[in-house]
Formats: sequence, C-alpha cells, structure tokens
Amino acid sequence: MLLAIASLAVLGLVLGGGLSLAARFMAVETDPLADELETMLPHLQCGQCGFAGCRPAAEALSAGKAPVTLCPPGGRALAARLADKLQVEVDLDEMDREPVVAFVHEERCIGCTKCILVCPTDCIVGAPKYVHTVIADSCVGGGDCVEACPTECIEMIPVAARADSPRNWTWPMPPSPQYELSQGAE
Repeated sequence: MLLAIASLAVLGLVLGGGLSLAARFMAVETDPLADELETMLPHLQCGQCGFAGCRPAAEALSAGKAPVTLCPPGGRALAARLADKLQVEVDLDEMDREPVVAFVHEERCIGCTKCILVCPTDCIVGAPKYVHTVIADSCVGGGDCVEACPTECIEMIPVAARADSPRNWTWPMPPSPQYELSQGAE
C-alpha cells in the first residue's frame, strides 16, 4: 500500500516537473504591444469590429492593419486611449456612424456564395445557385459582403436602435417621466 502511494507521488512529481520544464522552454512569445492593447479592449468577444475576438483585434491594431476606431462597444473613450497608446491621429466622428446590417435584394441574387465566404460572422444563409438572405441579429455591418458580391445585390441599411438587441450598444434615451410630469403641471 505504501509502495503504491510512494510510486504515485514520485510519478506525479516527475510528470509535473516535466510539464513545468515544457512550459518554460516551449512557451510561445507574444507581442507585448498586442498584449497591452488586448487589456485595453472590453473583452466582449462580440465581433462588431470584424475580428473573431478581442485578441485578433489587438494583434491587428499592433500590426497597423486596423483603425483605432474599430470597437463600437468601447466608443470614443477607447478609441482616444488606443490612439494615445499607438501615437496616431484619429477622427472620432467615425465612431458616430449609425449601425448598419447587410440586406440582400433577392431578385438580383444569383446564389454565387461569394458573400458567404467573406462574412466574418456567418450571418448570410443560402446555398449555391439559391437565393441568400441575412440574419440581421448576427450581422456586424462590416460590409465585406457588399464588395464581394458580383451582382451588387447586397446593400448596407441602417438598423433601428433597440435596447434588447445585442449588437446595439447605444440607443436613444427615453424621455424622463419626471420631465413629462413637470411639463404637464405648468
């Protein structure tokens, strides 16, 4: 019994030591700037920036392949902090664009599937040689599908802001009941 316990303990120590050595010598080095940019991002993994998550977005920012205004949930404050960190000029008016989603004009769609291949969120549904459509709640409004479409049957249309939609981070503030009451009392 004691021999079994001792052999398992020795085996655990040897394997644990081997794992710690492997972690030390086989560690993948990451870009320190990308690490720092990732800590600045909101970690929502929402895909509204056109990337699969905050880590790929941070890597694109550090490589200079993405604008600092890429994160709608972060808003103007995050864009300004990212611009300060990367020492670039930024036009914050770009952050005020209204949310848009792709819309397929079905009468012109030929079912070529080129839009499906470039969509980062797989929100376009269809099959080869059949009409496609867009699942609006999944669309992040990147516009890659518009550029890929050979028949120009896809356009980006504005979306009405809804408080219950996961892709809208800002919406109009409802009127205050106290304001309405004070206005009615006069």
